Amino acid sequence: MEEAEYESVLCVKPDVHVYRIPPRATNRGYRAAEWQLDQPSWSGRLRITAKGQTAYIKLEDRTSGELFAQAPVDQFPGTAVESVTDSSRYFVIRIEDGNGRRAFIGIGFGDRGDAFDFNVALQDHFKWVKQQCEFAKQAQNPDQGPKLDLSFKEGQTIKLNISSMKKKEGAAGTPRARPTSTGGLSLLPPPPGAKTAALAPLSREHLSVGGSVVQPAVSPSSGGATVSWPQPKPATTATADIWGDFAKSTGSTSSQTQPGAGWVQF
Repeated sequence: MEEAEYESVLCVKPDVHVYRIPPRATNRGYRAAEWQLDQPSWSGRLRITAKGQTAYIKLEDRTSGELFAQAPVDQFPGTAVESVTDSSRYFVIRIEDGNGRRAFIGIGFGDRGDAFDFNVALQDHFKWVKQQCEFAKQAQNPDQGPKLDLSFKEGQTIKLNISSMKKKEGAAGTPRARPTSTGGLSLLPPPPGAKTAALAPLSREHLSVGGSVVQPAVSPSSGGATVSWPQPKPATTATADIWGDFAKSTGSTSSQTQPGAGWVQF
């Protein structure tokens, strides 16, 4: 059982005029100037419908909707609808009464925009018909459709510049080396224009009784000779009270060995 075809409305124009036209004597086309444009034979509403692949131009009464004439269109442009040669608002259509009788009449629109919409509605319908026919052909023969070929043709090559990519990655990812001092202690880099002083090696004499490392200052102009640092003031009684029993267990500060002159005790 075939699927039922539905009728769709493509265009509706409320004002259209119908004219009797003289027979065409030559193949040069119809001219609206030869019609009696001031005396239309009928005026009413125009409606374009579609059922399947066929479009229908229907002339109906404005009030009751009674059908006055109908022109089936199976191809556009074609003999069923023709434009006149001297105006864009007038057309010649071929009407049929369903009994095999046909006649050509002229129709005209008062507004140029209505004539444009009439023309575009027929064009869009038959463009859709053409696409449906192409889809049906592709569905029946899927192997005959265009295929996407992404393979390399004979002699075709591709070039990748890998060296420039490695240079960019190396320049962006190379870390900056930081200087380290002897003993595993990391030092900050010196400021621009400053001279780095030589550091004297650490020895047991540089260690205080508490175990803190004391590093002598080095004068850049003395060629590596150490410079005495100022002697700190002895701890007061209040400072000794802070340490409490810890100071008693390690011995009084007077019994500890004093470092040599010029060294600081921490």
